[in-house]
Amino acid sequence: MRRTVGRSDGRTVRKSRRSTEHTSDQPTVRPSHRPTALAALPIEFVGSFPDPLIPLAPPLPEVALIGRSNVGKSSLLNALTGRPGLARVSGTPGKTTLLNAFRLPDFYLVDLPGYGFARAGKTARAGYRRLVERYLLERAKLAGVVWLLDVRHGPSRDDRAMQDLLARSGRPVLVALTKADKLTRSAQASRPRELAVALGLQEDQIQLTSSTSRLGLAELADSIVVAVGGTA
Repeated sequence: MRRTVGRSDGRTVRKSRRSTEHTSDQPTVRPSHRPTALAALPIEFVGSFPDPLIPLAPPLPEVALIGRSNVGKSSLLNALTGRPGLARVSGTPGKTTLLNAFRLPDFYLVDLPGYGFARAGKTARAGYRRLVERYLLERAKLAGVVWLLDVRHGPSRDDRAMQDLLARSGRPVLVALTKADKLTRSAQASRPRELAVALGLQEDQIQLTSSTSRLGLAELADSIVVAVGGTA
């Protein structure tokens, strides 16, 4: 299915369309082994920045990735781009504390600090929150957000707060459910529907993914390309 990132309204966030040539009652989405649309593109690390409004040169559309500190964001970014070492994968959650920008030919991917890391100090957490809030609410070139949620868990209080912030931002948002390889085939079929209900979303606003099995990665990459005005 071709997925375009939808726009949040109220407490909801929206997604797109390319691997839903299957219907919601089919058993599950099978892993895709085709390279993602991003894997064929050159990409470079631009830098890490504490300022949420720092201008990037040249000015291009930006797609941000946000999620809890242990959601598998770095692994997903590496798998999406086909570069295993692009984003550093740490065994310690909460290592991303700045905006990490990666440039592709026509847009930037921006890795935002994870939220909900309990072992970070109160002052540090407040700093991360201010950085993320200002980026999401004020960033002029932000074209869309990929919001990562661990498919195995229900929405936490921190997830609900992030959903409110995303809705307030009015940005196009696509939910990427991570770690789908940890589920049985039957759970892969039912869990997105359960989380869509819990979050008040339509199922087509959610993409099931796995950095390990590559489930949903090609479709997610297509959505990102479409979000910045390209053709998947």
